[in-house]
Amino acid sequence: MDDDALIPLSALQHFLYCPRQCALIHVEQLWAESQHTAEGRLLHDKADKPKMERRKGVRTVTAMPLAQPQLGITGVADVVEFHMGEDGVERPYPVEYKRGRPKAHRADEVQLCAQALCLEHMLNCQIPEGALYYGETRRRTVVIFDAALRALTCEAMVATRAMIASGRTPSATYSAKLCDNCSLLDLCQPRLLHRAESVHQWLRAQLKGE
Repeated sequence: MDDDALIPLSALQHFLYCPRQCALIHVEQLWAESQHTAEGRLLHDKADKPKMERRKGVRTVTAMPLAQPQLGITGVADVVEFHMGEDGVERPYPVEYKRGRPKAHRADEVQLCAQALCLEHMLNCQIPEGALYYGETRRRTVVIFDAALRALTCEAMVATRAMIASGRTPSATYSAKLCDNCSLLDLCQPRLLHRAESVHQWLRAQLKGE
């Protein structure tokens, strides 16, 4: 697949969190900083500079470029640990840094699984698990890359690519749980657009005599 057609790994997380958010960022190229994104950026600062170090038999690579052209994805892994097995072979273990705490949705897990798919392609290996490190709990959450998560990740890739290729931004539907924590709230205006859409629907119904 042409490099220009590759979608960023972060777009998968954005899409599963909110398709409209994904379109505002990756189609309309909009962005806004908030306390949450600033905290996330500070957390990522430790892993955003490419380097390699070895401690206690584990080789750690930060800011590792990733790509899987067959799946059409590309990005950068925060941290990839290479653990030496008893057979003398290093096995990659991706670790993604996130602010906050573990989520009820699987967007973070999908982003991490996509990283694993890239690593499997690049290094010709199988990766059974990785971890999400959350800044609020300061603990790792192990993520198993089972068949269900791999299938969800591939479905997210197809849906995200289709939306970005369409060049269309989905309409807004306000959800306090999602919208109030989104840095793009002021740019998105979900309450206003949702009310406007409701008015348009009411007017159409009146004109049709419904």
